[in-house]
Amino acid sequence: MTEKRKVEVYEKLKNNPKNVRFEDLYKAAELFGFKFRGGKGSHRVYTKEGVKEILNFQNVRGKAKPYQVRQLLKVIEKYNLLEEE
Repeated sequence: MTEKRKVEVYEKLKNNPKNVRFEDLYKAAELFGFKFRGGKGSHRVYTKEGVKEILNFQNVRGKAKPYQVRQLLKVIEKYNLLEEE
């Protein structure tokens, strides 16, 4: 079930990175195993063991910044997070 959900979420983000709700972006990061590490103001920082990159998402009037969506997608691809369980 989770595997299928991950693919659905990944495809949704990939197909429209310019129109992603901030909440959907950080929930997607959590789905792929990233942990919330804090943040200030409109920022939320996420890390994952075994992943060098630190993801920093910014809430802009309820939307995620497109480059931050692409950043998450790139990390998912780089570390093959779609295949892992």
